Amino acid sequence: MRVLVAEDEEILAELVATGLRRAGFAVDTVYSGDAALAYLGLHDYDVVVLDRDLPRVHGDDVARRLVASGSRTRILMLTAAGSMEDRVAGLDLGADDYMGKPFEFPELVSRVRALRRRSARPVPPQLERFGIRLDTVRRTASREGRELDLSPKEFSVLQLLLEADGGTVSAEELLERAWDANADPFTGAVRVCMSKLRGKLGEPALIRTVQGVGYAL
Repeated sequence: MRVLVAEDEEILAELVATGLRRAGFAVDTVYSGDAALAYLGLHDYDVVVLDRDLPRVHGDDVARRLVASGSRTRILMLTAAGSMEDRVAGLDLGADDYMGKPFEFPELVSRVRALRRRSARPVPPQLERFGIRLDTVRRTASREGRELDLSPKEFSVLQLLLEADGGTVSAEELLERAWDANADPFTGAVRVCMSKLRGKLGEPALIRTVQGVGYAL
């Protein structure tokens, strides 16, 4: 759901981030190792796409510290150093996967999704509740056989509600999991997204507002 891209080539970092957002992820970007460590300490990321050759704090040191902290964040190393020895060294540092540059973007998206499924919060390929069926691999959604035309953000919010299996999800958790670090918690973004999602789900209404707590399906 939430990905950190740590890449010192700013144009490449933004291209990767844009593509991952189009694939339905909430993405933050940083351009140095110290910034990566700061963001990883502040937010709960599913995956970090980590360039090894970062300035100020080397990507290898970022990986070492992340692994030593016991974080559940999965590490995908993305680097121009693509020899077998480099791959072995990267994996030995604790990386979960390794891609050399240049790379094919569909493969990157597929690998990030695969790492998300291996995180501490495993997600089944399909989620179902009250006639809603969500395919987390193909990213399709339907209700009672009717296809739902959801935006990436609406899909992510619905997935989080389904993953809760009837439990309540707070607006703060939705912001943390489905929006990036630039989201303003005072804009009402969650409320607006929830209103649109309810409209697309149709009647009878399925999403409940639990006053002072959050939302439940």
